[in-house]
Amino acid sequence: MQPEQAHARSSRIFFYLATLTVLLTIGLIVFGAIVRVTDSGLGCGEEWPLCNGTIFPPLDNVTAWIEWSHRLFASLIGILGLGMLVVAWRRYFHTHRVVFIVTTIAALLYLTQSALGALTVVLGLSPTMVTLHLGTAMLLLGALLIAGLLTRYQPEAQATQDHVTTLTYITALLAFVIILTGALVRGSGATLACTDWPLCFGQILPTQQGQLAVVHMLHRLAVAVLGIALLLLVWQVYITRSQRAVRYAAVGALLAYLLQAAVGALFVFTSAAPIWGAAHVGFAAITWAFLVALVFFETLNSRHSQGALWIPQSDMKSA
Repeated sequence: MQPEQAHARSSRIFFYLATLTVLLTIGLIVFGAIVRVTDSGLGCGEEWPLCNGTIFPPLDNVTAWIEWSHRLFASLIGILGLGMLVVAWRRYFHTHRVVFIVTTIAALLYLTQSALGALTVVLGLSPTMVTLHLGTAMLLLGALLIAGLLTRYQPEAQATQDHVTTLTYITALLAFVIILTGALVRGSGATLACTDWPLCFGQILPTQQGQLAVVHMLHRLAVAVLGIALLLLVWQVYITRSQRAVRYAAVGALLAYLLQAAVGALFVFTSAAPIWGAAHVGFAAITWAFLVALVFFETLNSRHSQGALWIPQSDMKSA
């Protein structure tokens, strides 16, 4: 096999591995939500990596199997991530090192997430640890997505950093913070502190209904602000950007957000039915993924316009 053919083959393998790992990471995040909404977080007791002192849980212990399956799912992602790291080292270490660096960051985030998962179990599902665990999973998803995009995306020939780029950064940061506060709502027991929607006991800020109701409603208000930011972002992207990838990412983030908001309402109306709780977190992850992609596009385009192109043209051809 010629060197160029070998490089092209390695590039395809890396991209396919990255795509599969990204999809499985979204699945893992949803699976983690299933663990929480079914109260299976301690299905294996306060033990890790064993499950109630054994490798395999008893067949009649459903919560233990849910928690154990979640751990197995995470292990599969670790194996795929290791494969990505090996291919990135062999293919990109000398030709496009940023791919190897981002893949290495993803590997470190995976190890951190695994450690936090173990601590979450050992510490009895501390709300703080649950939130950190979810936040690290979202950062891992973002790193894996960027690693894959780095091998395929071609920056715009003429693009500059402007107010749209700034708005993209702010919106992505807001989305990440809201995901963390959503985990705190669940961890603090405020999930059903408000039983109506979109108001809470008929009020925007129900200060007379207790602290949990206020926590719940502050999360909803933050989600509403995110919706306004996304609408403004999509509008500005379509006015100032012509590249399809950028427009698709912005619209995808808005659509995923709308689905997440609708599912959030169903979660309240159905008294926290597990299926809607898991779907709510899943759409949050998808919204975050689209925003990470948009941040990536905007950053790369602005660097390209300044003469700091990250992706060598020769690498793009072999990919």
